[in-house]
Amino acid sequence: MTGPAPALMCVLGPTAGGKSALAMALAQDFPLEIICLDSAQIYRDMDIGTAKPNIRERQAVPHHLLDFLDPALSYSAAQYRQDAAAAIADILARGRVPCLVGGTFLYLRALLDGLTDLPRANPALRARLEREAAASGWEALHERLAAADPQAGQRIHPNDARRIQRGLEILELTGCAPSTLYAGQGQAPWPGPVLKLAVGPSSRAELHERIARRFRNMIASGFVEEVARLRGRGDLHPDLPAMRAVGYRQIWEHLDGVCDLETAIARGIAATRQYAKRQLTWLRRESALNWCVGTGSELQSLARPKVSEYLEATAA
Repeated sequence: MTGPAPALMCVLGPTAGGKSALAMALAQDFPLEIICLDSAQIYRDMDIGTAKPNIRERQAVPHHLLDFLDPALSYSAAQYRQDAAAAIADILARGRVPCLVGGTFLYLRALLDGLTDLPRANPALRARLEREAAASGWEALHERLAAADPQAGQRIHPNDARRIQRGLEILELTGCAPSTLYAGQGQAPWPGPVLKLAVGPSSRAELHERIARRFRNMIASGFVEEVARLRGRGDLHPDLPAMRAVGYRQIWEHLDGVCDLETAIARGIAATRQYAKRQLTWLRRESALNWCVGTGSELQSLARPKVSEYLEATAA
């Protein structure tokens, strides 16, 4: 490509690690617009449990791919790639800098690298699917695949055990419909250097404390009532992608009478910590990260010179 590479930034990290606060602070010093990199914040009416930016924050800094999808609907990494690319082009056309903020790393991989990597065979998962087929039949598993991926459902015969098994394997391992992954093969990667800021607290104990404190603050702010409103719609259920978001399933179980509120809170905190652990595992495998470890002003003092240097380089 000719001319300067387009600027693209990321602020990545585990849940409750301080990503959003850092991005908001950086947007006061640099011409940033935020593109949400979060598979739960895309859904409408899921505000408290997703720690969604409030109205004041959205008025201060433009946010994209936030709060636009009904919770009854599914959304894939391939769709995110398409929508994020459009948002990036719009932001760049106005002379501003797109900044991806969040922790849904499958979305990030889809955008930066394309959906080219299909997962390897998983013997344990295949054995489970075979047991399920023995109990309920391959046609039942075909119906499950077709519900998540209508294109695959039309393409694969209900008795084609091998392809049904592979389709469900891909779906469970990636969270993406197999058809979108196959369609995404060969997509070009992002055409320039990307500044990846990785945000994290100084210790795992500190992160665990922040997760617990934030979850209890969500409860105090009306998280249970938020889930009750979603449950009361009648068209949502716990197996939908939106309702599988961390915290929502646990509060839903409490509302179903499965457990008391304190048990649901404990389970929600534990699930959030496990999610953060998976995010940190992914980050440790990611290349070219610029780590910013600390809180508040510490993060800002570490990040600002990195952003300044990157934007000067991409403008040259």
